[in-house]
Amino acid sequence: MPHRGHESTDGSTGDDALTVPMAWLYAEYIADELLRTGDLMPPTSFEFRAGRDALALTVFLSDTDGELSGIRVISQLENWLSLTAYDQPWRDWVSGRMAELAARDTGAGSPDLALAAQAWRWLEETELLAPDLDAVPGGGAVFGEDDGPKVWTPAWRLGLPLGHLAIHLF
Repeated sequence: MPHRGHESTDGSTGDDALTVPMAWLYAEYIADELLRTGDLMPPTSFEFRAGRDALALTVFLSDTDGELSGIRVISQLENWLSLTAYDQPWRDWVSGRMAELAARDTGAGSPDLALAAQAWRWLEETELLAPDLDAVPGGGAVFGEDDGPKVWTPAWRLGLPLGHLAIHLF
């Protein structure tokens, strides 16, 4: 068995060690805790995953100084709220930040960035059947949770408002 260098909690390693993606794991932990605290949906649902991944991307990509492990959650809530607000171009912001980080990435590639890219691909490529939030009910009918038109929606379009709401409920 080949010798592996040590792994540290800050992501740095010895010679040929595996790098631990601490920034991404911390962002995912924050997102998971915010969603669980909000108790908006079962943690095993695809909707929860969409919300967690959208929030984790927001947390991870808003860390412009590369100091996520030292971030103070309370001081960042307003920033995350503004980034996830309905009228903001979140999808364009994520694409731009991912491209910026990829351009700065040198060498073998960041495991944090690889996990963020995997989450982004899932959010963009996966569609979930959800209520059509743009539909206008006809005839004044009131729709219940399971009533009304449903459409296939990219996971990020469902996860983003769930994440935004979870931040509000925190």
